[in-house]
Amino acid sequence: MEHRLSIPSEPEPQLEVQPERVKSESPPQRNCTQPDGVCHRIDGALRPWRPSSLIRSSYIVHLGAVVASVASPGVWPWAVAAVAVNHLLLTIGGLFPKGSWLGPNLSRLPSAAREEGVVAITLDDGPDPEVTPRVLDLLDRYRVAASFFCVGTRAARYPDIGREIVLRGHAVENHTYHHHRRFALLGPAAIRRELAETQAVLTGLTGCRPRFFRAVAGLRNPFLEPALCRSGLRLVSWTRRGFDTLDPNPRRVAARLTKGLRAGDILVAHDGNSVRTPSGVPVVLEALPRILDSVAEVGLRTARLDALIRDP
Repeated sequence: MEHRLSIPSEPEPQLEVQPERVKSESPPQRNCTQPDGVCHRIDGALRPWRPSSLIRSSYIVHLGAVVASVASPGVWPWAVAAVAVNHLLLTIGGLFPKGSWLGPNLSRLPSAAREEGVVAITLDDGPDPEVTPRVLDLLDRYRVAASFFCVGTRAARYPDIGREIVLRGHAVENHTYHHHRRFALLGPAAIRRELAETQAVLTGLTGCRPRFFRAVAGLRNPFLEPALCRSGLRLVSWTRRGFDTLDPNPRRVAARLTKGLRAGDILVAHDGNSVRTPSGVPVVLEALPRILDSVAEVGLRTARLDALIRDP
């Protein structure tokens, strides 16, 4: 279900006054039943892995280097150089969060969502015991549904908050288990563990099996896409991010996310690791109302990722 933003008729302090909770109706979901009010989504079918053009060319380069070195040992320096250049390109490909050199990467919503004037609000790095409940209250107040990319260890530490996210009509998605800054350096087995452990925690807590994954800081390596296919997950990055883990100014954070805002944009903020304003308030709590007001002012609507992207 898509959600129209509803702006409160009278301005009120964003932080001092706790708004009345309004339950947000959960969007319809494919293959989902809700007899007890909790989503029991069974999406997440395995996808066949289709190597990108860069990955396929890597196979050719490596094979060609071996054949050339065996056939003519004198060319081995050139073979090594070719392999080194190829590895450099693979590394560069993983340094662009919105790039698709290493595999499919959703940085904007599908064309149908763009035509309907929809944007997606996503939040990373939670759940956080102080910030996430207050973010949920803000989303309730505006009657907005969002997608929360949760860290597995944090969801396991704060299980009630993870459940509350879903009970309030939002989606939980996979944002690794440990949130290692070195995630992009992990090998295939370690990446598979990060995905599987988070899937197990979030599914066990909420009854919802995540369908989407976001890498730490958007950085990744060639081993990620095969692991995502094996786990029934799809990589999602963003169209706009506010850098709210770095910038304590809520006006600048909101401006980065809303300047030139268009239908189909995927916005990312953080309910975990949010930097604090000079007054000590997590910046996302002051930036989010500005963002939601701007979305409404330009006549756009919001919806969860799983309500907008139907294919596995």
